[in-house]
Amino acid sequence: MKSVPQDLLKEYVKSQQFTSTADIMQAMKEMFRDVIQQVMEVEIDEELGRERYQRSEETEHSRNYRNGFSQKTVKTQLGEIEIKVPRDRKGSYEPKIISKYDRNAKGMEDKILSLYACGMSQKDIAAQIKSLYDVEISPELVSKISEKIMPEVTAWQNRRLESVYPFIFMDAIHYKVKEDHRYVTKAAYVVLGITMEGKKDILGVWIGEHESSKFWLSVLNDLKSRGVLDVYLFCTDGLCGMMQAIEAVYPKSRLQRCIVHQIRSSTRYVSYKDIKLVIADLKKIYTAVTLEEAENNLVLFADSWRKQYPSCVKNWEENWEVLNTFFEYPPEIRKIIWYLQFHLVCAKLFTALFCSLILISS
Repeated sequence: MKSVPQDLLKEYVKSQQFTSTADIMQAMKEMFRDVIQQVMEVEIDEELGRERYQRSEETEHSRNYRNGFSQKTVKTQLGEIEIKVPRDRKGSYEPKIISKYDRNAKGMEDKILSLYACGMSQKDIAAQIKSLYDVEISPELVSKISEKIMPEVTAWQNRRLESVYPFIFMDAIHYKVKEDHRYVTKAAYVVLGITMEGKKDILGVWIGEHESSKFWLSVLNDLKSRGVLDVYLFCTDGLCGMMQAIEAVYPKSRLQRCIVHQIRSSTRYVSYKDIKLVIADLKKIYTAVTLEEAENNLVLFADSWRKQYPSCVKNWEENWEVLNTFFEYPPEIRKIIWYLQFHLVCAKLFTALFCSLILISS
């Protein structure tokens, strides 16, 4: 898109004599309306094959003319604007910039979807849009806007996947959702894959209330039916039934428990005054160069903290088998796995939007 010439912009600013930011926003709103209007004028000229007052050499039978305008109110991020939609005698012209039955500019729809991602209710979103842009929208309209992209969401969730993924990371986000006039807790499970080219790809999101081996079997079988034949390493939190499901669907794959989640869960009851020392000692375990060094550091950690924080030490000792898997890889690969565990939050942000569209609108 070309920028407005600076000299033209300066002349416009001088002519408007702005005294406040409100004046600027109002001018932008009017300019937006005028641009929309001109785009539709160009569209109908192309539809009729001639400009507004240009004569046509077509026969009387095939001749088509402009036939006035219809008024339309469009909701935008700058507020409501009134536009005049050109009409033709035969009714063949369909506006492309804002479709015939659309009363919301795309920016407004994007804003509504982003508010959905923040977990806001339909009534809250309507009130927020009114406060921000002085535009009245109904909760029903909010619901309709979310429903418009559901076919795309479904197609994305069922798309074909790569045949091999070196690493797949799994995590969950829990939501409070209003269902049958009461609030219930549901979980959305996000699966993030790393391709052979090293690119991150969210493979899918599954919504359920309870984790189980049966649930994870359905998720992994879904991945397999969509083309995933082999996974080198699964990295997960301590998800219930996960190990059994992986062994059943991908028996050659290895399992690594997420170090980030392990640190959080094991230090939950560690005193604030000791937390820095405990985490420093834990770091010596998972950043060790060799498995032998890591195991020695685990013994030292246990000797230092077992009496004061027995549950923390026990958590590491009982899960050590699935915590030390990444020592099978060279240091360079370990760094990648470690880095991606921290950045699974990016996948969670995507999941927030995905789940809001499905759960809140259901």
